[in-house]
Amino acid sequence: MPHRTLILGLESSCDDTAAAVVLNGRHILSNIISSQNDLHRRFGGIVPEVASRRHLETINPIIDEVLAKGGVTFSELEGIAVSHGPGLVGSLLVGVSTAKALAYALDVPLIAVNHLEGHIYANFLTGASINFPVLCLVVSGGHTSLIHMRDHGELSVLGRTRDDAAGEVFDKVARALELGFPGGPAIEDLAQRGNNSAFTFPRALMGEDGKLDFSFSGLKTAVLNCIRRETEQGRPVKLEDLTAAFQDAVVDVLVEKTALAVRQHPVKQLLLAGGVAANSELRRRMRRRMDGEGVEVVIPPPQLCTDNGAMIGAAGYYNLRRGRVASPALNAVSNLGLEGV
Repeated sequence: MPHRTLILGLESSCDDTAAAVVLNGRHILSNIISSQNDLHRRFGGIVPEVASRRHLETINPIIDEVLAKGGVTFSELEGIAVSHGPGLVGSLLVGVSTAKALAYALDVPLIAVNHLEGHIYANFLTGASINFPVLCLVVSGGHTSLIHMRDHGELSVLGRTRDDAAGEVFDKVARALELGFPGGPAIEDLAQRGNNSAFTFPRALMGEDGKLDFSFSGLKTAVLNCIRRETEQGRPVKLEDLTAAFQDAVVDVLVEKTALAVRQHPVKQLLLAGGVAANSELRRRMRRRMDGEGVEVVIPPPQLCTDNGAMIGAAGYYNLRRGRVASPALNAVSNLGLEGV
């Protein structure tokens, strides 16, 4: 493989159309994300058919733009990496079909990337030295998982959510409070001005020794019941306090479960990944908690926590280096797991 390996990474698993050019799996030459938040805000959430149609409209112009900004031509690319799952199948198909066409036309390898794997590899773009084995907490709108990573391609899922993902609960609570979409940033902003002791919400599965799974459905229900109860009794809900108490419950579970995983699977580094990893309270408290465990925390900058093409390009580079090349029969898999990555 050439010393200078340029990978085009494509990401369209949900509602963001993204592309990036990544050098040697560690350096971003260009990275463009086209958000659909304004498009879906009127619906209070993502409409899959609308998302896939917007991907169709934007993916080719974004590829042209990202190559121009990176000062790269198609002929210099050594591979096309694409997220092929998990995600919304219609959205995924746009990225997969585009990647297959480009790889065929350019006669370069097509590289399949698991979307969750991509989030993990955003950490390799931070400039930090990643030393295996590591633990990774992936927290996003669709996933909450604790992963043990022994080496590139050697992943074990230690725990996952049994119901709602952390980011999903943020969005559902925000919708109930009419805070708009996406809900995470709105809740975080309000919570910074609130009293997290004003309400008491449950922390599920915290008492199950050795269990590393998550559950946020009960927390969601408790918050919704609290909103209804306060409203029925004619008491105005103080949004700052409610969101602070809710966010505190989510962060508590994420931090303590991760600390338990570190004790069961000793490592020197913890990687945070996924959209919820952009939450400043989670970042602050995780660093403080891991300091006490003697574990270094690596967290991508917020723009690399949300879906982006750079993380797919980084993961694609390491997959290519291991000879993991996809066939032209590659398809989108909406419920793709990490096992076998």
